[in-house]
Amino acid sequence: MGFTVECCENCGTLFNYPGFGSKYCPLCREEDTKRRDTVKEFLRSHGNANMYEISLATGIPEKQVKQYLRDGMLEIPEGSPIYIKCECCGCDIRSGRWCPSCAARLSAGTKGSYVSVGEVPRESMGPGKMRFIGRHEKK
Repeated sequence: MGFTVECCENCGTLFNYPGFGSKYCPLCREEDTKRRDTVKEFLRSHGNANMYEISLATGIPEKQVKQYLRDGMLEIPEGSPIYIKCECCGCDIRSGRWCPSCAARLSAGTKGSYVSVGEVPRESMGPGKMRFIGRHEKK
């Protein structure tokens, strides 16, 4: 797999893009990782915080917190009064870009490529905590 030259989505610097992941140059990627870690640490003790509270406490813009939700790195807790919308049908989802049914329909044509699927909230659950989703979660 070869690299392509791309412009960083954050600062506009040209860099070698490996073809997957966010299109951030190495410096911006490092800064983004620090911001995600800040949100992750905040959510460990304030898991029921909304986007506004997370942004206010961490200094990270709400737009970036929402992007972490869309990227599937954060998940809105069950019982929340506010969810994000599926980009295809508009139903409520807890994270990602598409609900499971739209994702299945969209991925049928992509031969198993990854799509960011969000879980549809269950009405019977009580309120929970927002949490950070990641493979390297410390316990």
